[in-house]
Amino acid sequence: MAAAAALGALVIVTAIGVYVSFAISRNNVYQLDRRLETASDVVVARAPTFEMFLGNLSESRAFGITIRDSGQIRATTRPELPDLPPGSASADVDGTEFRVFTAIVPDRPTTSISIAVPLAEARDVTTSQRRQVLVAGVLAVGASTALGWIFGGSAVRPLLRLTAQVRKQPPTPPQSKTGVREADELAAAVGDMLGRVTDAQNRTEAALETARDFSAVSAHELRTPLTAMRTDIEVLRTLDLDAQQRAEILTDLQRTQGRVEATLTALERLASGELSSDSDRVAVDVADVADLAAQDAMRHFPSVEVRVDARGPVVVRGFATGLRLALDNAITNAVRHGNAGLVVIGLARSGESVTVTVDDDGSGVPESERDTVFGRFERGAGAAKGGSGLGLALVAQQADLHGGTTRFETSDLGGARLVLDLRDPYVLQP
Repeated sequence: MAAAAALGALVIVTAIGVYVSFAISRNNVYQLDRRLETASDVVVARAPTFEMFLGNLSESRAFGITIRDSGQIRATTRPELPDLPPGSASADVDGTEFRVFTAIVPDRPTTSISIAVPLAEARDVTTSQRRQVLVAGVLAVGASTALGWIFGGSAVRPLLRLTAQVRKQPPTPPQSKTGVREADELAAAVGDMLGRVTDAQNRTEAALETARDFSAVSAHELRTPLTAMRTDIEVLRTLDLDAQQRAEILTDLQRTQGRVEATLTALERLASGELSSDSDRVAVDVADVADLAAQDAMRHFPSVEVRVDARGPVVVRGFATGLRLALDNAITNAVRHGNAGLVVIGLARSGESVTVTVDDDGSGVPESERDTVFGRFERGAGAAKGGSGLGLALVAQQADLHGGTTRFETSDLGGARLVLDLRDPYVLQP
């Protein structure tokens, strides 16, 4: 910034200096012309007197006067001035440049008087003044450089602090209250960028952790059914079985394959939920989602009645697919593991929270298991065979993604009540 200030001052001072230099030169010549004109008024008024003694003056390089009549010299000093038209002009006389003013004697139109002084007189004054302008210009450039260093240093200091903060490991959002508007705007922009980078890094780490968890859990949970399937296949290949024995082993294989497929599907859904971000949220009417879940459930389980108890729209800002997945799993859990014949989905708004309840008339969930069944691969003592142990884990995950919690209570229908509390800031007011 100091160099920029010096360069700017140099350009400005140079431009002004050139203009002032030419102005000084013109002004000094103009002043010299006015002096000669004033002297000419005196000489013209006394022309006869000057004619008598000009010839007696010795040669002088300080001034010159020449009087002519009809072009013929009547009197002159040494050196002799050339014959010039009236007015001011420059002339070279015997190697010396003079500034000459020529005037006509009023009562003698044929008589002209030329008065001259060396032009060097004006040039000397011009040179001295130009030197003063040059010195002033150099001082101005130096002062601009110094002021640029001082004021530029105070302006750049917030940027240096900003650089130091950003270089920290890990970088910290810089302070945005320096008093310098540009630095504050830059600090805010850098802070936003660091925030986005941190969010992206957190999402990447979460994705990696999810992938590692998915791999580890998948390997652990799939090892047993895959081993059973391999055993059944070896039995089919090596032993001579009758039709009934082969049918039993094939049935077992089919059941085990379904378990593997269900486990993989549930794991995939868990991973998808963990990778969700706020940008994926939309306004969702939970009542509509519940109606669709109820209709699909009654198609899959024709012997089960599923009702929705809701008074008008209940809108939240969330994941429509995730809420549907939670309700589907809640209904399936009640039917398959609780042997429910009636399921009622209730929706209630209370201030900035929404409570979703899934009541059933099944066997219920023992109090000792009401917390543990929400864990991954945790199954209740009365759970039916063939489940993955991830259904309620998916429900708990979706509740957490919507700012809420899950719990089991005793239902008025005689079975279990699954409660999902969805809280601010994901609940939209009607």
